[in-house]
Amino acid sequence: MDSNIQRQEKISLIVPCYNEQESLPLFYREVLSVLNEMACDYELIFVNDGSKDGTLSILKEFAKENPRVCYLSFSRNFGKESAMYAGFCNADGDYVSVMDADMQDPPSLLPEMLSILKSGNYDSVASRRVSRTGEPALRSWLARKFYRIINRISDAEIIDGARDFRLMKREMADAVVQMGEYNRFSKGIFGWVGFRTYWMPYENVERAAGETKWSFWKLFCYAIDGIINFSHAPLHISSWCGMGMTFLSLFLLLAIVIRRLCFGDPVAGWASLICVILFLGGVQLFSIGIMGQYIAKMYLESKHRPHYIISETNQEKAKKIF
Repeated sequence: MDSNIQRQEKISLIVPCYNEQESLPLFYREVLSVLNEMACDYELIFVNDGSKDGTLSILKEFAKENPRVCYLSFSRNFGKESAMYAGFCNADGDYVSVMDADMQDPPSLLPEMLSILKSGNYDSVASRRVSRTGEPALRSWLARKFYRIINRISDAEIIDGARDFRLMKREMADAVVQMGEYNRFSKGIFGWVGFRTYWMPYENVERAAGETKWSFWKLFCYAIDGIINFSHAPLHISSWCGMGMTFLSLFLLLAIVIRRLCFGDPVAGWASLICVILFLGGVQLFSIGIMGQYIAKMYLESKHRPHYIISETNQEKAKKIF
């Protein structure tokens, strides 16, 4: 009996936190209630991503009352992607899960996720929202268009409505850790590493407390990062635009020469000429900007800076700089 308990399977639950003092107590009670009913061991890895409120103090209280709680506190705000990566690097469970602390990722789905993994047919169970109730209409429309575009131009499968909330086997978690690029887009990484994934649908859940940290501009920049990190299509578009403009200009030049030789009609219209020049200049700058985005990513990767720096933790063996 004791031997079975010692060999009990373990779930590592990674929870990135940024200014979540209002929702953390609600999340903690709910997730503990679910985990205590599951027939497995667990650890809760809370990653404090440079919060400016009382998030760290709350996490320290959790750690005092529960030895299965681990908190990793960054020296500054490194972003959610770095927080998730820190969790993956420090998780040692047989199963690894990522979920938000705002209760939009229902902890009640964990038992069913674990049951599906134990069936042996899948390596990962990922959640996807089948509705976007409560979101602004424009934001929902843009999100659907983003998923459609990136799936057409990328070799990583990203399902419409996919959340970061998922439960995966140790093998997949190790593969994610091996994807050590500095510019991270986890939805694309999860799709790129492959493995058999079951997509679990659920209705959208609004935040339990607090405010979202994702503004429209941040989401837009995040989408651009995802496209650049997992597709060369923008570079191809830039090249095709350049070729198209070259052939068009040659055709127009030939038309002007024929008109002058055949009809002796000098070409008039400085206004239209200026418009053409401005248009071509805009295309050139746009193409240079696309190349600049890729060069900037290469520049950041070449520096080999750490993904995160941990300033405080209750785990002596934690990887503090990675």
